[in-house]
Amino acid sequence: MTPIGVPDVTEAASPYPFPVVLEVQGLVEPEHFGKPPEAMAALLAVVGTLPLGPDQQDYFVELFGPSEEQAIGRRLAMHGEVRALAFVGLTPTVVRLYPAGPGTAQ
Repeated sequence: MTPIGVPDVTEAASPYPFPVVLEVQGLVEPEHFGKPPEAMAALLAVVGTLPLGPDQQDYFVELFGPSEEQAIGRRLAMHGEVRALAFVGLTPTVVRLYPAGPGTAQ
């Protein structure tokens, strides 16, 4: 049993089992997905279409690749979102993945 106010680390270590929302500022309207792996794959597909350098592409694959499902689940459970920046030229583009709240249309 976890004391009140202390996050349950065992729960946070498992994949985040709830629907999530993917948002890529200026490119993709918030889109709902049933599970984080689906959103992560869509995110990589969108980022793959951007004119990013190899270092930025590698960064997104490292952060949102299939092997990172557990890490993304922990971040969603503990912080409520995962946010990153893609620089298209000198323009920052915010990429967000966050839990779909109750009553959110899917």
